Amino acid sequence: MKYHLITLGCQMNLSDSERVAAVLEQMGYVRTENENEANLLGMLACSVRQKPIDKVYNKIAQWNRDKGKRNLITFLSGCVLAADKEKLLKQFDIIFPMSELGQFPEMIRNYGIVNAASLKAPKPAMPKNEHIVDLWQIKPKYESTYEAFVPIQNGCDKFCTFCAVPYTRSREVSRPSGEILDEVRHLVNQGYKSITLLGQNVNSYGLDKDGEEITFAQLLRNIGEYGNQSGEEFWVYFTSPHPQDMTREVIEVIAQYPCLARQIHLPMQSGDEKVLIKMNRRHSMDKYRRIVQDIRELIPQATLFTDIIVGFTGEGEAEYQNTEAAFHEFRFNMAYIAMYSPRPGAASYRWPDDVSPDVKKDRFRRLSEVMKIYTRTYNESMVGKTVRLLVNGTDRKTGFSTGLTEGKITVRLDHKAPELMGKMIDVKITSASDFSMSGKLVLQKEIENAQ
Repeated sequence: MKYHLITLGCQMNLSDSERVAAVLEQMGYVRTENENEANLLGMLACSVRQKPIDKVYNKIAQWNRDKGKRNLITFLSGCVLAADKEKLLKQFDIIFPMSELGQFPEMIRNYGIVNAASLKAPKPAMPKNEHIVDLWQIKPKYESTYEAFVPIQNGCDKFCTFCAVPYTRSREVSRPSGEILDEVRHLVNQGYKSITLLGQNVNSYGLDKDGEEITFAQLLRNIGEYGNQSGEEFWVYFTSPHPQDMTREVIEVIAQYPCLARQIHLPMQSGDEKVLIKMNRRHSMDKYRRIVQDIRELIPQATLFTDIIVGFTGEGEAEYQNTEAAFHEFRFNMAYIAMYSPRPGAASYRWPDDVSPDVKKDRFRRLSEVMKIYTRTYNESMVGKTVRLLVNGTDRKTGFSTGLTEGKITVRLDHKAPELMGKMIDVKITSASDFSMSGKLVLQKEIENAQ
């Protein structure tokens, strides 16, 4: 028996897919990348934007056509809005929330014996999240031997008006800190070099426990202490934090411990105060500015990433210009820019989508050009310097090895080195482009001479 799994969306879905794979392989299924070989076809969906959910509709239409040729069971999980779920109920054989992954084997065994509709009854608009702790008990089948995702929190209490996450993952639930630390220790002992703590709002970790759990800063400190004790070299990242909950203490802790990576992903979404209020972002530009100032003061070598939405309801040219001005002020190393698309269930879905597609595309293009100014400036400033690199891939054009710096900037090596995959090495940067750098391996002898 073989299964094929397609994962859409964020790193949380990627982490969840590792637990889905573990459950299926415990049942005796073998993963295949060729969906034509599979008896079980599944998707982890993402309803946060329209394009990923369109992929779900297109793929299930294809799979249902294939049912005329062979016996198949199809399933859907991940982030699915109630409106999408209702439309997809008759398309997929099994639909279940990730919190019920532990019951998935029984669903598969019973499929065709019991009424399938009982396995996929519609859920309320706000899904229940009380069983998410059961999901975390499932040991994942990590897809990499050197990079791993560790969920620390699930759900969101912020209710940004553009966002569907509270309606797909429900309210915030923090994972027990002991479990998180155990998983991090296990990964480090197994030789993992890059570990990312995951949550919809990671820095609100523990706030749902009314003082019964440690804070996010304390969690990072405990990981940092373990990193010092272990003697191992590894980098710990986290995504995504919310500016409302980002404290100076978190930044102080990162500055204190070498294993806590010097890279901060801090979603801004807009640089305009009125748009932020309409988005219900709950942070002002002054608040965001203070956080960036703390980062520059305490960990000046850190890279800064962000998320931006252009074309949100009511965003005029003046509001957009404020976002451009914020880019010039903060000099982001990377920005994930999205054109606004209304999501059913989110508050803004009821509002007019009053920025035309052409204007959205133009603002996306213009903001991308502004971003390139600062990504290239930073990358060029690194030429001639020696950086630590985690080798994690190959360049599609040249076949040469590639990796990520501690600040998550891509570096292309000047040769193929498959033996270095998953290892940390020293590289001297020789050239730079808009979004990446090139470098050559630094020999041990060169390092010793430089000391």
